Amino acid sequence: MTAPISSLPSISFEFFPPKSEKMEQSLWQSIRRLAPLSPSFVSVTYGAGGSTRERTHATVCRIQAETGIPAAAHFTCVGATRDEIDAIARTYWDAGIRHLVALRGDPPETAGGVGGRYEPFPGGYAYAADLVAGMKRIADFEISVAAYPESHPEAPSAQFDLDNLKRKVDAGATRAITQFFFDNDAYFRFLDRCAAAGIHVPIVPGILPITNFARAVEFAGKCGASMPAKLAETFEGLDDDPETRQLVAATVAAEQCQALQAQGVNDFHFYTLNRSDLTIAICRMLGVKAKAAPAAAAVAG
Repeated sequence: MTAPISSLPSISFEFFPPKSEKMEQSLWQSIRRLAPLSPSFVSVTYGAGGSTRERTHATVCRIQAETGIPAAAHFTCVGATRDEIDAIARTYWDAGIRHLVALRGDPPETAGGVGGRYEPFPGGYAYAADLVAGMKRIADFEISVAAYPESHPEAPSAQFDLDNLKRKVDAGATRAITQFFFDNDAYFRFLDRCAAAGIHVPIVPGILPITNFARAVEFAGKCGASMPAKLAETFEGLDDDPETRQLVAATVAAEQCQALQAQGVNDFHFYTLNRSDLTIAICRMLGVKAKAAPAAAAVAG
């Protein structure tokens, strides 16, 4: 295990594209509040089946243009041919976007959505490793991929899942971002297995602040993340006490990050769910404070 480090952590944030004018206002309010924390990058997701492709593109380009923060676009294999995906990648490169998050993607709603049966799109990239290789042929993108400390729920075995991550890295991925987890020991065991398999890119822990415990349990069930019994006890009885729940949620996530940091981890990727309050509180407890925002960071609502 690496030695503890004292420097401030590197942070990054994930957002999802807004579906309505009200949600767009909420998103940009969050971006305005989080931008002064100087994240290393922010990423913007796709919906299931690539359903938010245009909104993702618009959001990514606007973040980069109006805040100066490096923005990363999520790319999936779902719902488009190779030619269509390649054309979108070239559009991103021409717009100054240099970072992609390459994912297989969830099946479209017509195929059951998350948890449904995945089938490669005719004429498309079949899996994330193919997508990574394709994007590297287009341009020298920085490419992040997904990793699963407790294995992808569809993987027939943990070794199969690890081999798949190795294929993505060998295809040109420069970073892996984990699915969220609450068991730090599972993450460190995963790092050991990655090192033994010859996977040497950074594997950044994905952190999910718990805004709603029942929803977090639902998310965990879909992505294969274990939910420690202690967490259930901690949040028990707080459904109708949002102020206490906020304090508990920030403390729980900050303690998880601090425990990871004590073991040498110094990069964190936060799944913000387009909310800024918890993430700001957690970063503050990690020593990351807002800096004076440059003029370029004055984002219009």
